Amino acid sequence: MRIDRFMSLQAGVSRRDVKLMLAQKRITIDGVVAQDSQHVIDAFSHVRFDNQILQDNTPRYVMMNKPVGVVSATKDEQHQTVIDLLDGDDRSGLHIVGRLDLNSSGLLLLTNDSRWSRRLMDPKNKVTKVYRVTLEKPLTDEYISAFADGMYFGYEDITTQPAKLKIVSEYVAEVSLVEGRYHQIKRMFGRFRNPVLALHRERIGQLLLDPELKPGGSRALSQDEACQIS
Repeated sequence: MRIDRFMSLQAGVSRRDVKLMLAQKRITIDGVVAQDSQHVIDAFSHVRFDNQILQDNTPRYVMMNKPVGVVSATKDEQHQTVIDLLDGDDRSGLHIVGRLDLNSSGLLLLTNDSRWSRRLMDPKNKVTKVYRVTLEKPLTDEYISAFADGMYFGYEDITTQPAKLKIVSEYVAEVSLVEGRYHQIKRMFGRFRNPVLALHRERIGQLLLDPELKPGGSRALSQDEACQIS
């Protein structure tokens, strides 16, 4: 938002008073004296008024190895949530980037940076997600072409974007896709009447799930890791 609106909300002053404060060089943004009342700040701009810090947020990016049986939600009355798995000091302000359902596991991202999460989840950016899928029945080459062609789902009147399926073994496939529609992978295998026994996300973009993370474990992403997938 604009700095004059921010100051009005945070300091309880009129926008006319904000212009006077700017003229008196009493407001700094990221260490630089602010001069324009229309200067736009974001959630992570450092804003100081006189000797008072009004905003000093730090972007946070967290990788988790989500276990089966935990929901991708901030609150749930019936199940343990991924937020519950974090240490108390690490929970504040985080939201989930690309959910995994209750019975799925693997790489899950959490952040307080909404712009970053929107970039990752926007289908136009075609960020690839890679899953390891264990099935009840054997796989055949027919699956490869069907996933590559996309599948039509009449309920939503949509055709899925092309997905890549690699047969790892008789009952295990690696599936790569750039969208994440509701239970998409399970529904695509459902066309073959082949139930999914396990679904594990291994990669988002170039970011691999850290093999050192046990189920339920988490760690902060480095700045380089956060940048390479956004």
